[in-house]
Amino acid sequence: MLFDVSLGIIALLIVSGIVTIYLHDIRQTQHTILRNYPVIGHIRYFAETWGTYMRQYQYLPDWSERPFNRLERSWVYRSAKGVSNLVSFGSENVPSFVFRNAAFPVLDSEKRSYPGKLIGIANGPGASREPFVAKNFFNISGMSYGALSHAAVTALSRGAKLSGVWMGTGEGGLSKFHLEGGGDIVMQIGTAKYGVREADGTLSEDRLRTIAAYPQVRMFEVKLAQGAKPGKGGILPANKVTPEIAEIRGIPVGQDSISPNRHTDIGSIAELGAFVNRVRNVTGKPVGVKFVVGDPGFVDEWFEDCVTNPEHCPDYIHVDGGEGGTGAAPASLTDYVGLPITQALPIVAALRAEHGLKERIRILAAGKLVTPDKVAWALCMGADFVSSARGFMFALGCIQAMKCGSGNCPTGVTAVNPKLIAGLNSMDKGVRVANYALRMQDEVAIIAHSCGLTDPSGFLPRHVTESERGVGGFRAPVG
Repeated sequence: MLFDVSLGIIALLIVSGIVTIYLHDIRQTQHTILRNYPVIGHIRYFAETWGTYMRQYQYLPDWSERPFNRLERSWVYRSAKGVSNLVSFGSENVPSFVFRNAAFPVLDSEKRSYPGKLIGIANGPGASREPFVAKNFFNISGMSYGALSHAAVTALSRGAKLSGVWMGTGEGGLSKFHLEGGGDIVMQIGTAKYGVREADGTLSEDRLRTIAAYPQVRMFEVKLAQGAKPGKGGILPANKVTPEIAEIRGIPVGQDSISPNRHTDIGSIAELGAFVNRVRNVTGKPVGVKFVVGDPGFVDEWFEDCVTNPEHCPDYIHVDGGEGGTGAAPASLTDYVGLPITQALPIVAALRAEHGLKERIRILAAGKLVTPDKVAWALCMGADFVSSARGFMFALGCIQAMKCGSGNCPTGVTAVNPKLIAGLNSMDKGVRVANYALRMQDEVAIIAHSCGLTDPSGFLPRHVTESERGVGGFRAPVG
């Protein structure tokens, strides 16, 4: 009898403990996994915490995961949470490049804030009525509302405002969630011209003017291609095309949203230049072009046209590496088409200098540049700015579950299920987005100071050199 009573008490304590944990999990806002999967979600955090100690007993190294390994994701997670990223016991990383430190690094009294750079010109052919001074070198790449949940877009917008960076809309058009946080916006014009299209899919100048009237919209970006699928248009599954998203994009409800593989009205360098100039004249704001480098000859001819016809010149170019991009795409394109950013960026920077366009055209680089080493490398290679999509997805809480296109993302970042989206608290995640952006700025500056520079704007190719080919990324931090 006493034994039965004891078992009953133990069972009651277990049930009470589970209920207590459940109530705690659904009420807290910091961990989306625990809100969406109360109690059982703790298994993930237990495995993540103790994995550092247990990996010495098995053969799966920290750099074996793809497309982003545990070292890279850990650095982003800890930066977003505001936790120390200091490491102990030396480096386990064998990088493919290293920075050349100066014999006499910069003293604290000599350090300077990043000065920012002007995008667009105020006078002359190709001038903008409202050039934009970009205050930070690391910004949020375009991710469409619809591909991302409203909670994720709102969090990114808030984080952009808090950290002073800009965010791209992606090709899905401008939504109220992009505007909600108050951060600077780059409106992207994809091949289907979502958000700025007429019923027949052609460009609507009236819609352009409406969007340009928002003070937050600082620039426009003509998207030729993205790294995930150069030569193929964007894809939004029918289950994600809600009435709201259909209205924003100007497309039918509940049907797959598939944009053309290129702009139907842009089939030559001359037509590209004319389109850029048209958008700039209508909006009065700087206009850039996003593309993936395939044939360097195209870039050479394009820049030559910019010199001959300065009104055709874009204010910036967004170079996406063939390894970049968050969008769902055929593996044959994702894996095998388009030059990687390590090859593309030096080519574009060299051609820009050759044609004397360094002060006219800014270069924005993208392609798995999610940690300070890679961002600093890009700045050394000639990029004026770096953008990231997946880095900021990790800051939102993405765990690389690879469920982006299903609508069942467990962290709510790309989910369509309202219950999963509700787990993502946009206020908390907005702070994490800002933390990540600010930590990136700080640690890239640390590399610059070590190289003898007062701020990251002084990076040159001579500050970095190739090293033994290694695993890349950051080692796991301590603490």
